[in-house]
Amino acid sequence: MRRHFIFLIIPFIFSLDRWTKILIVKNLKFLESINITPFLSIVHTKNYGGAFGLLSQNKFGNYIFTILPVLIVAVLFYIALFYRLSLSKSIALLCILSGALGNLYDRIFSGFVIDFIDIYYRSYHWPAFNVADISITCGVCLWIFVELRDSFAKKSHAKC
Repeated sequence: MRRHFIFLIIPFIFSLDRWTKILIVKNLKFLESINITPFLSIVHTKNYGGAFGLLSQNKFGNYIFTILPVLIVAVLFYIALFYRLSLSKSIALLCILSGALGNLYDRIFSGFVIDFIDIYYRSYHWPAFNVADISITCGVCLWIFVELRDSFAKKSHAKC
């Protein structure tokens, strides 16, 4: 039962990602910014490259970052459906998958990804990101945490 319930992560995160991007496009002009705090702004940007704008100036960058996520999403779906993962790893995988689908949707239908969360200190800005990016990052961090926890548990159990 729990396996089917956690698959709701995908439509929830995907919908939240779409909703926030639609709000940004409808309410902010391109490159318009709203300061929230001294280190956080909401800004309407377009990312034609990969993570953090990687290869955004390369004419093949958009093709690479459209085809590659399709392959990754297919592999993640396969793993999610056919491998017996722990609950923690299943959640991590579905977070990664949800974020990948959110950004892939943008790339397929717009040719770019809408990014809007801008974290900065004075003139130093972290590359803008979105809800899908947060989901991917949280999923990867959770997966790494679970792997490390399990690795330490095995080592301490082997000593006993």
